[in-house]
Amino acid sequence: MNKKIVRKALSAPFPLTKPTWPSSVPRPPKKRRVGLDYDTAWARRYPARLARAALTDFVSSPITNLIAPATITGDTALERLDGPVIFAANHNSHFDTAVLLAAIPAKFRHKMIVAAASDYFFDSTVKATVVSLVLGAIPIERSKVSRRSAQTALDLLDEGWSVLIYPEGGRSPDGWLHEFKGGAAYLSVRTGAPVIPLWLEGTGRILPKSPTEKGQAPGGSGSESARTATLRRHPVSVTFGRPLRPQEGEDARRMGPRIEEAVALLGREVGSDYYSARRHDDRPLTYGPDAAPWRRQWARPRPIEITERLPRDSWPR
Repeated sequence: MNKKIVRKALSAPFPLTKPTWPSSVPRPPKKRRVGLDYDTAWARRYPARLARAALTDFVSSPITNLIAPATITGDTALERLDGPVIFAANHNSHFDTAVLLAAIPAKFRHKMIVAAASDYFFDSTVKATVVSLVLGAIPIERSKVSRRSAQTALDLLDEGWSVLIYPEGGRSPDGWLHEFKGGAAYLSVRTGAPVIPLWLEGTGRILPKSPTEKGQAPGGSGSESARTATLRRHPVSVTFGRPLRPQEGEDARRMGPRIEEAVALLGREVGSDYYSARRHDDRPLTYGPDAAPWRRQWARPRPIEITERLPRDSWPR
């Protein structure tokens, strides 16, 4: 009796049942809510924020500090800031975000989103869910300033969320600084939020970028490899710069070079000392020589030990 009822129900005409699909017409591919279409709003609700804070403070940060013991300088400049800020950092490794989440003060870290490449971190539902929950990431178009992804970041800044962004658009393929895109400047000009320049040193030796096998990805300063690099333990340094605010009448095209120069200045400071970095604009010290890729990689200098640097606020003798 039950089987007859089921057969009759399945044979009922439309609209009581799902319509049939003509066999001569190919079905369109099922639309996946990934990439820029992935909805991350759930990751900013209180249960997800609580889980992320507990995971960051009690699990990922202690592990990060064990793998990458960090020397942090310049973070006192953040003590006087209360509102949302935009952190703009150089990018050498996928381990950069973990190091920064451990170094950024809790008052910003617990209400912060990470701008992540939509074509890499949001290319599958599983990966998108993990990075949204663990990092508070949102998908962005890294090859250009996309109105859609930019508007999401603008709305969140207006709601009091800070943003961590890598203006190079991707990990550096050779360890040197590459030209910035205008995302950080655009967000700052539109919202008035200050930009905090950041320089990371040593993360490229912890989780280096693997060489690509087939061409280059659609954006960023280099291609993305599907291979997993080898994780190594190495000390790192995180240097915070002074806040940059948009000047009167300044647009994103004018502010962008100021942000890039501020990050490059921190790189020169790490490569020399506080005074020399400001006295001599030694571009190759951070951008590298104008040479073939293999020569640029070989030209990477030995990192300056923390104990060899002059204190930031000390005047040279």
